[in-house]
Amino acid sequence: MEKFNRTLRGYDPEEVNKFLDQVIVQVEKMVADIQEKDRIIRELKPLAAENERLREKVEGYERLENTLNRAIIMAQKTSDQIKVAAHKESEAVLNDAKQSASRIVNEALIRAEKVENEALTIKRNINNFKRRLKDIVEAQMNLIDEIDDIEL
Repeated sequence: MEKFNRTLRGYDPEEVNKFLDQVIVQVEKMVADIQEKDRIIRELKPLAAENERLREKVEGYERLENTLNRAIIMAQKTSDQIKVAAHKESEAVLNDAKQSASRIVNEALIRAEKVENEALTIKRNINNFKRRLKDIVEAQMNLIDEIDDIEL
């Protein structure tokens, strides 16, 4: 039984084609053999027993041909099913990747916004601290000025 290597989209087309070429050669050989035997039967008609035996052999070849045809059809159906399954799987992987990428981008944007908000809060706090410190220093300067104004 011939086994085919699998590729990304099913069975390797070259191997399948080579196998089909071999089957064609075998079938052509069988057809040639059948034709030759039919000629002999016509020439040797009195040999009925021989004729029957050859007819049975031809039927065996026809059964073999039908079996091979069914095997080829089954191989093609299996190949098609594998292609469909691979396509579905690739779409699922691509969709998962897109969803993951979208989630990662959204998380990054949320983090960036959070960091930006924290930076703004820190900046406001620093400005408030500077303003308060400035107010305290000015109040102390005013107090020093008042002390200088007091006469002792």
